[in-house]
Amino acid sequence: MVDSVSPALARRIAIAAQGFGRPAPADPGTRALATLLDRLSLLQIDSVNVFERSHYLPAFSRLGGYDRALLDRLTTGKRGRTVEYWAHEAAFIPRGLWPLFGFRRAAFHAKGHAWGGWVAENRELSRFLLAELAANGPMRASTIEHDANERRGPWWGWSDVKRTLEWMLRTGEVVCIERRRFERVYALPEQALPAGLLDADPEPADAIRELVGLAASALGIATLPDLADYWRLKRAEALPAIADLEDAGVLQPVTVPGWTTGSKPTPAWVHRDARRPRRLDAAAVLSPFDPVVWFRPRAERLFDFHYRIEIYTPEPQRVFGYYSLPVLIDDRVVGRVDLKSDRKAGVLRVQSAWSEASAPPETAARLAPVLERAAAWQGLGEVVVAGRGDLSPALAAELGARATA
Repeated sequence: MVDSVSPALARRIAIAAQGFGRPAPADPGTRALATLLDRLSLLQIDSVNVFERSHYLPAFSRLGGYDRALLDRLTTGKRGRTVEYWAHEAAFIPRGLWPLFGFRRAAFHAKGHAWGGWVAENRELSRFLLAELAANGPMRASTIEHDANERRGPWWGWSDVKRTLEWMLRTGEVVCIERRRFERVYALPEQALPAGLLDADPEPADAIRELVGLAASALGIATLPDLADYWRLKRAEALPAIADLEDAGVLQPVTVPGWTTGSKPTPAWVHRDARRPRRLDAAAVLSPFDPVVWFRPRAERLFDFHYRIEIYTPEPQRVFGYYSLPVLIDDRVVGRVDLKSDRKAGVLRVQSAWSEASAPPETAARLAPVLERAAAWQGLGEVVVAGRGDLSPALAAELGARATA
């Protein structure tokens, strides 16, 4: 008989699997960050830094204020613990996962190197780039382009160099060893990764099964679309892996009332190691690219939370703000705040604050200390509420009361 999990328990399982609900360490260090990275298996990268770059935020949401330089050491350079790859979108992944994406690199290689593919059409440029990296070690695209023009006259435009390197990043002919001022530093794989990883070549079915298992562990409870989306797998690829993991007892089939596809219950699975907490205490702001909310259909199914980032929406058409971050309180996503780190003024600006229908009365009181910690983590002083949004008055009052207490 298939177990039935209530919607409330499903939320708690999902949030607990993501590392919420446990006491945060007083001074999060490298071990806590490494443990979190292993739990999530990836940190999605995004260039927007109006508040803070996305890959720094999951650790803050779960661990509180930490030294970002410690995460940089984990994600940067030959001695780091991660490598950047198109695992979900662009993401830092533990280097041990590199071999698991061989099937994806092979697919990109087939596409880029086939007749009419970008690399095939630019073989002279690709050979030149590989020779430059072999001779000079890790380099940025801008440095390669500058040096080529300095030494050899006008070669290729920036877009050609960058596009070719980006294709070869996908195929695995080059890797990103770090970022400098957020610009990728490219290297040959043998310059950045241990030989043991380069020699590993699992069968695609085995790799996909391991990736689905990691996704299931990170999500706690999930449907086929959830598990496939975590690594941007095709659902037809993920389905046999789910069946294998179910046969092995790693995944346990369940139903959740209200989770339906058409008129039928949507199949779901719980990871065998998932916690099933009776209650969960959490208060956090989430990156728009946090695994809790990055797959929008899952966010709607779990939390009844309709979320679309409005960065690319013209300002007059924005509803919630340029960079609104979901607000997590206990086992619900109850609102969103549009944050801006105003470093010149030394304040954290709450451009707008909105509540959901499910928001508890104490939302502002629970959110205010989170924002104070966010400001301190950013090296800022006061939290300033601009006043836009239905949650703003209560939030401003709460912050004002805390400041005078």
